[in-house]
Amino acid sequence: MLGFCLPAMAALGGDASSVETDRAKMKAEVSVTQSDAYAVHEIKAPTRMVVREYVSGDGRVFGVAWQGPFMPDMKQILGTYFQQYSAAAREVRAGRPGRRPLDIQQPGLVVESSGHMHSYSGRAYDPGLVPSGVMPDAIR
Repeated sequence: MLGFCLPAMAALGGDASSVETDRAKMKAEVSVTQSDAYAVHEIKAPTRMVVREYVSGDGRVFGVAWQGPFMPDMKQILGTYFQQYSAAAREVRAGRPGRRPLDIQQPGLVVESSGHMHSYSGRAYDPGLVPSGVMPDAIR
């Protein structure tokens, strides 16, 4: 399964300058949809993995969403938020053993992830980085 990990993405809280590098590594297509408050960089790989990076007007990635046949490399997607995610995920899973959707709701990090073999999806965002007037439900 490690051979199917997603290459580096523009990490949550980082800037969008790596989108072209990500596209090349994934041999993927990128499309950008612009709204008044943010842009969505959608990266579609031939492996059927789709990653959407939500970039605010100042160029910061405030949210990331994914769907595909495998989980993305969370360390790459979450960047500096990975330690916080790891600790919270361990705590959630310790309180609820078994395979269940992951729901982390913390002041500086929200991660919702679910799926089963060949069908995974989720999203992660920092509520403090979401642009004014944008609802977190837009990250999907």
